[in-house]
Amino acid sequence: MLVQNLTAQTFNNATVSSSVQATFAYMFAVSKYLQPGTFDLVGTIVYEIDQYPYHPYQNTFYNGTIEVVEAGGFVSVESVFLVTLGIALLVLLGLWLHGQFQRITKKTKKVAPKVEVGTRTADASMDEWLQGTAYTQSASKSKKKK
Repeated sequence: MLVQNLTAQTFNNATVSSSVQATFAYMFAVSKYLQPGTFDLVGTIVYEIDQYPYHPYQNTFYNGTIEVVEAGGFVSVESVFLVTLGIALLVLLGLWLHGQFQRITKKTKKVAPKVEVGTRTADASMDEWLQGTAYTQSASKSKKKK
């Protein structure tokens, strides 16, 4: 898969005699949008031979693996995301462990004995202070209905 074309560079009038080797400097930079990683560097050289000026030759070569690293400082978006994700997972694990600990150590609630909070009598004579109020009138009506 072609990731980036590093643009052709021409070496006009560069002449290399037969059975001689030559080195040509070629400077390039990768795109700023290229993700860091390792890539294979493959190049193609196109050349002509003086006897056949209108018939170009082409050789493709593999120049090994190159590593593209992110330029800049220590902090990157990916490292901030990974640290935040790690902290969040640790907090969730801590909350889960806390809940499990609480569940294990929770003692069963003891049912408290029923305590009477007030007194109630069925004897109307105990309610003499209510004589002549709406309470006694409604109580007498309910007794008549029974």
